[in-house]
Amino acid sequence: QVQLVESGGGLVQAGGSLRLSCADSTSTFKFNSMGWFRQGPGEEREFVAAISSNGDHTSYADSVKGRFTITRDNAKLAMYLQMNSLKFEDTAVYYCAPVRDLSGRTLYTSWGQGTRVTVSS
Repeated sequence: QVQLVESGGGLVQAGGSLRLSCADSTSTFKFNSMGWFRQGPGEEREFVAAISSNGDHTSYADSVKGRFTITRDNAKLAMYLQMNSLKFEDTAVYYCAPVRDLSGRTLYTSWGQGTRVTVSS
């Protein structure tokens, strides 16, 4: 069972930056495409970004394209989300999960606590 822990969230002013981290405790991490998702207040969880298992391919939701960058370090069993030019509407709890493809399809059910990002306007 994949064990994922998200961190790096916090309170930031609009226009600011944050870097989220996702740590995996299993060696299967390097074989999985991975994704970031978020759930805003009163909203459903939505896809943010995804990265292939070797990091060569990435995809982004239109709402974050050009502002967010997803990367990974398989040696450290970690994935990251660099978020720049943050907007109020980026406020959400952010989660990471393995994905079936770069469109963000996932069968993951063991969602963790996530990491909360609050952007003040």
